[in-house]
Order: sequence, then structure tokens, then C-alpha cells
Amino acid sequence: MATRRTPRTADARSAPLLTRAALNRALLARQYLLVRATVPVVTLVDHLVGLQAQLPRSPYTALWSRLAGFRHTDLSEALLDRRVARIAVMRGTIHLVTADDALVLPGLTAPLYERDLRQNVVHGAALRTLDLAELTEAARALVEAEPRVSTELGGLLAERWPDVAPGSLAYGARGTLPLVQVTPRGVWGRSGATTWTTTRAWFGAERAAGAPDLADPDVRAAELERLVLRYLAAFGPASVADVQTWSGLRGLAAVVDGLRERLVTFRAEPGPGSASGRELVDLPDAPRPDAEVPAPVRFLADFDNLTLSHADRTRVVSEEHRRALATKNGMAPGTVLVDGRVAGTWAVTRERLDPGGVRARRELATLTVRTFEPVEPATRTELLAEAEGLVRFVADDAAEHRAVLA
Repeated sequence: MATRRTPRTADARSAPLLTRAALNRALLARQYLLVRATVPVVTLVDHLVGLQAQLPRSPYTALWSRLAGFRHTDLSEALLDRRVARIAVMRGTIHLVTADDALVLPGLTAPLYERDLRQNVVHGAALRTLDLAELTEAARALVEAEPRVSTELGGLLAERWPDVAPGSLAYGARGTLPLVQVTPRGVWGRSGATTWTTTRAWFGAERAAGAPDLADPDVRAAELERLVLRYLAAFGPASVADVQTWSGLRGLAAVVDGLRERLVTFRAEPGPGSASGRELVDLPDAPRPDAEVPAPVRFLADFDNLTLSHADRTRVVSEEHRRALATKNGMAPGTVLVDGRVAGTWAVTRERLDPGGVRARRELATLTVRTFEPVEPATRTELLAEAEGLVRFVADDAAEHRAVLA
């Protein structure tokens, strides 16, 4: 597809049009959901600027769908070697990121947490009575002495601030410090309480000292530009609103404007009630496949960034289906892509094969796919084949496996 550089003052209406289908294929290509990647785990995590990871197992599913031949140990070893870590960054949520990103992204996204500490309906009032800098340093000393669970950290801080609820004190610490969730949590086949320490303690003071100095305005501006460029490489083409939705940051229009000479500009296909398409920007050489390129069936983890990283998510899910995915408890199900778009959900259940037996527990793991609409026979076959591979991966300890289409 022909592209051209568009100066800041150009009328976006004259830019080339990208249909919703074209945006879909561009996104899938950059997420390695058209063809699985053959790169090391850390390389892909770096390219994707992290994977959403509220639940420790979610990144394993996300990587299985994106990496050829991915094994549990590929990620577990990277966590144990501290090449990747789980930490709160974009949108105020836990992500699996590389060590380098763990040392930079918390500083870039700090405005999110600062705003939340002032406005939080549960903890904000209590925290506004404290000197947060003093709380931060007290908490830092505690978690760097040894990793702490939140309840322990809050209790220890309450010895110094007895009039503030321990939960609020721990919340304040998590909102002002770059805290890593330490292993074994996140390692496949192992469990552990959510236990925190700082990035400096986890990765080493020397490595932390080599991270960019975000207190320098010029350095921070350069890192924000790099963040936008990386977002476009993994999620573009995109609007300013898309970048802000993904990151949770505000005021990124100025950052995008500063990058204009390094970007190309498009128009999005107009949506319902929209007379003209939104402006989209992109990297000149990023993949933009033909909209008719076939897209294989793929399974996404719960809270997969593919479905959360745009203000306008219609490139991957219709508004009707997006609403159908909403749950009362705020959890997001695993989803299924058919022809590149969210077409249903999946879940794994287990049942004992020998209830009441005395021998070692043996289980049948069943992955059930529920599509929003009936699918063609060929699609059904592809869905079940992919589901059978996934259930064996996510329930590797089960004695038997099956996949069903409800």
C-alpha cells in the first residue's frame, strides 16, 4: 500500500483511507497472530511492550498463540533469570515486561498512579494526610530489606502511622514505588503469595543506575517518543486517543506532533454517525498486509492487550460483542479470534476421572469454546484443532484432554 509523509498542517481528510479490515490485518501481523513468531521469548515481550498479566498464567497463553514451539519453561526460565518481570505499568495494571522496561515504564506511567493516589475513593482521603515522600522511603527500606506481601508491608508501616489503615499504607507504597512481583509467583507449576520488592533490589543497583534519568525533562520527552513509536510498531496504525487508551497517559498529542516527520498519516474508515474518518499515524515501514490476507483461528488470554489497547476497538471486536464480554465482577474471559475478530470465548474446566478413588488424582481437562454465532464446518474443524493444542498446554498436568464447541 502506498504511503506518504504528512506534515503536521496537512488536512487528514486527504490522507489514504484504511478500512477496518485493513487495520485488523495490520494489528494481527504486528502481534504475530497471522503467523507465529520464531524469536526468543524476551524479544517478543520487548516488541509487544509487555503482556497484560493480572493473572500469573495469562502470559503463557498469550505467548503460546504468538510464538512457534513455545514451552512453559521458555517463560519460567526468563522470570527466574530476571530477564522479564511482572510489574504495574500501563493503564495501572500488571504487565509482564522485560527487565529494561521494568526499569523505565514505571517512571513513564507514574502520573497514572499519582493521580489515583489523590482521587482513589477507598484510600485517597487517608493518603492525602501523609507525606507521601516519607511513606515511599519507609516502604522502600522495608521491601528492599526483604520482599514483602501487602499485608505484612501495611502492618509494618502502620507501626509508624498507627492512625492510617494498613491497607491504605500498602496501597500508597504500591502507587509510589516501582514494585516487582517476585518469583516463584508467575513461574509455571509453582505458586506463591503476591510478594513485592523494588526494581532496584530485584535487578541490582548497578543496572538500575544505568536506566534513563526520567527526572531530566529532555530524557523523559525522548523516552515518551520512544514509547509511542514502540506502541505503533506493535499496535498501529493508531490515533492519539488509541495511544492514550493503551498507556493510560494524557497529553500525548504533543508527543505525536513532535514525531510527525517520522510518521505517515492515514484516515480510519468512518464509523456510524461519523462524517469523516479519524486521523491515524504509523511507522512508514511497519507491516500493513492486504485486508484479504487469511487470518487463522487464534485463542487469546483473558485481558489480552489485543482487545484493550485502542480507544476504538472495532478493528477486532464489534460493539455488540464487546458488551457481551463484560462481566459483573470485572473479569475478562479468554476470547477466540475467527477471521481476525473476536467471535467467542473459551474456558477450561476439570473433573476427576476416578472420584472417590485412592490412587493419585487423575483429571480430565475440557476446553469449551462458545461462539457468538454459528460457524462453518471448516471453521469448526480449525477451532477444535487449535483448542486441542491449547488445552494440552494450559492443563499439562491433566491425565486426559478434550476440546468441545458448545
